[in-house]
Amino acid sequence: MLQNFFISTRAQSGMLLLALSFIPCVPALAFDFNDVAKRAKQLAATSYKEPQKNISKGLENLDYDQYRDIRYKRESAYWRSAKLPFELTFFHQGRQFESAVKINEVTGNRARPIPFDARAFDYGANKLSAQDLKHAGFSGFRVHYALNKPTYKDELVVFLGASYLRAVGKQQIYGLSARGLAVDTALNSGEEFPRFVEFWIERPAANSKQLTIYALLDSRRVSGAYRFIVKPGEQTITEVKSQLYLRENVSKLGIAPLTSMYFFGENQRAAVEDYRPEVHDSDGLSIQSGTGEWIWRPLVNPKRLLVTSYTLSNPAGFGLMQRDEKQANYEDLEARYEARPSAWVEPMGKWGAGRVELVQIPTPNEFNDNIVSYWVPDQLPKPGQPINFDYRMSWHKGAQKVPPLSWVTQTRRGHGYLRKPDDSIALFVDFEGPIFKKLPKDAKIDVRVSADSNGEILESHVVQNPATGGWRAALRIRRVDDKKPVELRGFLHTVNTTLSETWSYILPAD
Repeated sequence: MLQNFFISTRAQSGMLLLALSFIPCVPALAFDFNDVAKRAKQLAATSYKEPQKNISKGLENLDYDQYRDIRYKRESAYWRSAKLPFELTFFHQGRQFESAVKINEVTGNRARPIPFDARAFDYGANKLSAQDLKHAGFSGFRVHYALNKPTYKDELVVFLGASYLRAVGKQQIYGLSARGLAVDTALNSGEEFPRFVEFWIERPAANSKQLTIYALLDSRRVSGAYRFIVKPGEQTITEVKSQLYLRENVSKLGIAPLTSMYFFGENQRAAVEDYRPEVHDSDGLSIQSGTGEWIWRPLVNPKRLLVTSYTLSNPAGFGLMQRDEKQANYEDLEARYEARPSAWVEPMGKWGAGRVELVQIPTPNEFNDNIVSYWVPDQLPKPGQPINFDYRMSWHKGAQKVPPLSWVTQTRRGHGYLRKPDDSIALFVDFEGPIFKKLPKDAKIDVRVSADSNGEILESHVVQNPATGGWRAALRIRRVDDKKPVELRGFLHTVNTTLSETWSYILPAD
């Protein structure tokens, strides 16, 4: 009987194997964007829950310098032992980072948490007890890559705080930031700051030239899924895919927001004596409309909040730029403003009707980000319906995104010598570009400039700039009401041809 049992079992096993051979192989599904999008949709269908505050008093009470003294050990960098092209280091909770951010590694067909380990951090001079670190976690992370030389992995991208991220290309240092989303920015009701609550980072192959990062965003009224494909290089490219869900209606949804700092520059001198000619991370907002028009708005540090916008349909791109890349125009050997990147947002697909909005906030120093720009769509679906916006963001220097004909290189404010001083305001706008080399020597170039109802154009003319080969527009303006701003608009022109981008300037109220 026992022998018959074994024979029967072997026979059944053979029949089972034979049957299985006719079943088609179905590979295990890999983790992808849809997994995050499903979670975002599920979140939007439930009531919002505040992130759990798990920080100890010892970590919460750290001051700025004490928190910066906590550093992740480079020898502990994630993926270092595997000698992969990308490495990760992490930020510790502390100060305002009251809730931990979950970070996962995606490898093969599954995602697994990256555990927090206090032994991987150097706490410097801080005296923190085991109890202080008992429930600690990550607040964000850095990505490292051999960007400038093969023997050292530079910081490439940082995700830290709310939905903020920053990136650099070759020979750049951190400057302006991007965000996943802006909600009700510059409204009296107050701004809502969504935050990335969880990340999934794909383990790169040994020869990878790009890194894929997924993120789950959440806030009281919005949840969302993001995928960032980071491609390092002369200009680092971040391809962004997003799907958002509203829990309830919002007044203003800011897509692809950029945040920067403008303290003073050539068009606005420092309020107090400063050895540096200019201090800013960005000097202007650049817009390429869907119709081909290019617009340049120099930034200002206003005395009161300024919110302006440009109505467009299907924009080709926009960005906060640092066009001035001359070290002599900054003279700051520590901050190195000339090495800070511009960031250009290029929509992937049609974004429809909406506006590029620029928010300029008064700041008494260079330590506050006071410039924000983003896209505001005219129409949003009802809560619970997906909102999709995909775009390519480039972080660059040198290879600036500029119009094909000519562009503004500087805007200067102030009179030269006046025999009879008056109440007018003088502005000088320099244009450079390849179009000037193609024009005949006797070409008649003029500037077409206009002002809103609060401004009067007293004088306008152009002269060739022998130092640059470009042209300078000289303007003299009178303001009707000093307590109100003046909107100005101008461009270079010859016969029936536009020669430059549109210079769009706001003269702040005094």
